[in-house]
Amino acid sequence: MEAMKIRNLYNLEETIAAPLLEQYEYPWEVLPYIKEFIKALGNALPEDRFEKRGEDIWVAKSATVAPTACLNGPCIVDEEAEIRHCAFVRGSAIIGKGAVVGNSTELKNVILSNKVQVPHYNYVGDSILGYKAHMGAGSITSNVKSDKTLVVVKSAEENIETGLKKFGAMLGDCVEVGCNSVLNPGTVIGRHTNVYPLSRVRGFIPENSIFKDQEHIVLKEDRG
Repeated sequence: MEAMKIRNLYNLEETIAAPLLEQYEYPWEVLPYIKEFIKALGNALPEDRFEKRGEDIWVAKSATVAPTACLNGPCIVDEEAEIRHCAFVRGSAIIGKGAVVGNSTELKNVILSNKVQVPHYNYVGDSILGYKAHMGAGSITSNVKSDKTLVVVKSAEENIETGLKKFGAMLGDCVEVGCNSVLNPGTVIGRHTNVYPLSRVRGFIPENSIFKDQEHIVLKEDRG
């Protein structure tokens, strides 16, 4: 489905992971390759702007990392990013320029584009978040189905077999997810869409929408 392709979800000028994303059509195809991409890119980062902190961990000198945060490699923390107290980066994570990883937030196998905010009690796993995407406090990506079967991306037009057991959510640029929402495995949300707090989201949600619940998804009004 055209709307779920990388070029229609993300501005690749807003992520250091652009060379990886450009190789694929759908964003979930990238997930198995994030780890090795980080290792290759990290070793090529300029030493005047990045420093290596342990095995396969590269942190921009302009980034802020709280002393209680835990960073595991491979990991890249880009310029001006902020990693707050008690954040837990499990590994295979790219944290974009100016991004915020908040208190008690956990990341694993993710790409956070520039200016992404996951600022309070979030779990983000096996996911890609676009430029300025924001997850409200307590909202999480659920990345494994309860029956442990492979994840299928479902939309009104078609179902796409991903072949992946672990797949959280793909959030397009400027997506807003309300507090304490759960994004079920295989969720894809188009650009500039808002999700109500306390939502349970599944499948593909079109861009420029307001998600009230699974039966009530409305397009934003043009107030121009």
